[in-house]
Amino acid sequence: MTGYNELKGAGQILVVEDDPVQRRLLKNAIERHGHVVHQAENGRIGLEMVKRDSGLFNVIVLDLMMPEMTGLEFLDALHEFGTQIPVIVQTGQGGIETVVQAMRAGAFDFVVKPVSPERISTSISNAMKLDQREVKARAGRRTRSGSVGFDDIVSASPAMLRVIDLAQRAAQSNIPVVLEGESGVGKELVARAIQSGGDRSNKPFVTVNCGAIPHNLVESILFGHEKGAFTGATERHIGKFMEADGGTIFLDEIGDLPLEVQVKLLRAVQQGEIETVGARTAHKVNVRLISATNKDLIEEVKNGHFREDLYYRLNVFPITIPALRKRKEDIPHLVRVFADRFSSEQKGGRRLTVNAGALALLTAYDWPGNIRQLENAIFRAVVLAEGPELTEADFPQIAAQLPEYDVVDHLALVADNTGLDPDEAYGEDFRASMPGEVHHRLPEPSGNAIASVNPAGDVRKLADVEEELIRFALKFYRGQMSQVARKLGIGRSTLYRKLKDYGIDPDNPQKDAA
Repeated sequence: MTGYNELKGAGQILVVEDDPVQRRLLKNAIERHGHVVHQAENGRIGLEMVKRDSGLFNVIVLDLMMPEMTGLEFLDALHEFGTQIPVIVQTGQGGIETVVQAMRAGAFDFVVKPVSPERISTSISNAMKLDQREVKARAGRRTRSGSVGFDDIVSASPAMLRVIDLAQRAAQSNIPVVLEGESGVGKELVARAIQSGGDRSNKPFVTVNCGAIPHNLVESILFGHEKGAFTGATERHIGKFMEADGGTIFLDEIGDLPLEVQVKLLRAVQQGEIETVGARTAHKVNVRLISATNKDLIEEVKNGHFREDLYYRLNVFPITIPALRKRKEDIPHLVRVFADRFSSEQKGGRRLTVNAGALALLTAYDWPGNIRQLENAIFRAVVLAEGPELTEADFPQIAAQLPEYDVVDHLALVADNTGLDPDEAYGEDFRASMPGEVHHRLPEPSGNAIASVNPAGDVRKLADVEEELIRFALKFYRGQMSQVARKLGIGRSTLYRKLKDYGIDPDNPQKDAA
């Protein structure tokens, strides 16, 4: 994905063109006017990109004459998908018949190759005016409904795209789902998207944080109680399950549920019945159950802290949401989304941009608190910011935790971790924009050297050197297994076998190192 341009009115433009030369020419022409360009080499790839993240693109520039899927077929598929993104078609044939067909199929405008930068810019500007009206209308509807959909999940990494794919499949049924992942990775957002994407989208969505409820109140809060059921029960309380009847109940940190409550939850899952505290009869409920945990539930079962029968009832469709450090491709996009949102809220609508150095710094950090920590960091920076953009200086706490970090020298490593080219990710003039005072020096290259001889002066064993190199690569590329395997020149299966042979923990590669 290309970098974010800070000019006012910049849009996200998808170029669907099979000719690489034409793609490059279009990219340069569009970026010259301050827009961000995403590229697809054929119609099928372009359609997949739109389906994955239809809310990202403001305008599509589409070639009509392509193999596999023609531009007209793309327009038809786009119409079936239900998206309202304005499409500008381009043709090298100049055939009016084809253009008329495209306009009838829903195209917003057309251009003839070779198109001038001024012509394509005018067409995009006009299309974006239409798109902005649609965006405002959708935003108004969303605010009123309060719903969260899959388009609200920021995703650029393969790992998160896989999560969204699984979640969308889960949304098509009422299958019990368990969302696994560290605190702060966005489990509730995925849960809400699942509910919004299913047939219960207009029904209640009730969230319960099982770890935040005192143990003696969990049963009453979940299942309700009758008046006089216990001391202090002065009136009847229906409980969260009854609240969610017909809709979805999201049980966050389900691993913290007391064992005695797990028995009642099992009955609710198996039979669709709940026992209100103090009631003589059970109540029927119809709820979609989505659970979340930051614990290893299998280990909890082994240790006797979680019922095995309940585990198998709940864990029908597990989805693991990766930590932010495992999907660094998402960080620049999340940063921009948060900066836009918070500057709109806190700065009276004045939008703050994020410069290249700040993006590089934030991408280099590992974010142990995941998205929640990143969101809080951006919020603080926006509130305290005095200028029109966020820079590295607005994130002193992050810079302090990366004492040997150099914004310029580190960009290549960031690109390795994200799969992005630094010039594309941060803008072609990023190196010239780096203030000298933020350049902390990296260690000398000798600090990365792997010794060839042991202290006794003998050549080290090949296996020892290989193990040390693998440990170093895991740390250097921050556990990105595909990147590690590629840089070492081996397959992923070979890498996993060697990790097992050497007893290396990929999440902590220096553990037990010689």
